[in-house]
Parts: sequence; structure tokens; C-alpha cells
Amino acid sequence: MKPHNSIIIIMLTLLLATASLVQADEVKNRLVIQVSTDDARTQKIALNNAVNLQKYYGMDNVTVEIVAYGPGLGMLTSKSSQADRVTSLALQDIHFSACGNTMKKVAKKSGKMPELLEGVDQVTAGVVRIMELQQQGYAYIRP
Repeated sequence: MKPHNSIIIIMLTLLLATASLVQADEVKNRLVIQVSTDDARTQKIALNNAVNLQKYYGMDNVTVEIVAYGPGLGMLTSKSSQADRVTSLALQDIHFSACGNTMKKVAKKSGKMPELLEGVDQVTAGVVRIMELQQQGYAYIRP
């Protein structure tokens, strides 16, 4: 086999491998869930939605992110009645994002920043995060 044929075969193999990775990423199901209320029942429904989606598709076939802002931020703090469940779900590949704008407002009012649970990330703005995820192809629900 000529050297340039080997290069072509290697390039085609890499191209096919890359294409299959891109296809796999496109097939993957993505969901962002908005939590903007301090209603415990609604927060529990949001968490149930995330778990049910993982059960339905399988953990490796779905990406779920819960974005909390406004009164919903409390769900992601140490004072939450859902604290143990949020921490557990964060270990099970459910992503949690807390709104930095809301955190600043709480800190201004109370004099201290809210204490986020382990596994919770802070984003600059919850609504911006939701918009960005939707632009990346995430489906959106608000229970």
C-alpha cells in the first residue's frame, strides 16, 4: 500500500469516529428544569421529574440540569427541606445551578451569602443559564 493511501485511511477513520461522536451527542436527550418558587410541593415535583427522566432514558442517555433562582434558590441551600435529596441527586449526574444574582440579593438583605449544598454550581444569572441551555438544544420545563 502506498504511504498516501495509509494517510487517507487514517483520516477517514478519524472522520468517521468524530462523526459518530457528534451523532451520539445530538441524540442525547437534554432537559433544563426551572425552579423559581419556594413551594415545597413544586420543588419535589421538579426533583421527581429529573429522576423519572433518568429512569426512562437511562442515566447515560439524558442530561438534566435544574436551575433555581428567586424564591426557588432556597431548594439548593443548607436550609432546604430537600437538602439530602439534592445532594444525593447531584451524585447521580443531575446538575444543579444556583442564580448568582439571587444569591447577591439574599446576601444584601441578610448580611451573608446563602450556603449552597455540595454539588451545586453557581451561575451568574439563572435566567441567562436557562436561555443558554435552550440555545444548546435543551428542552425546558417548569413544574
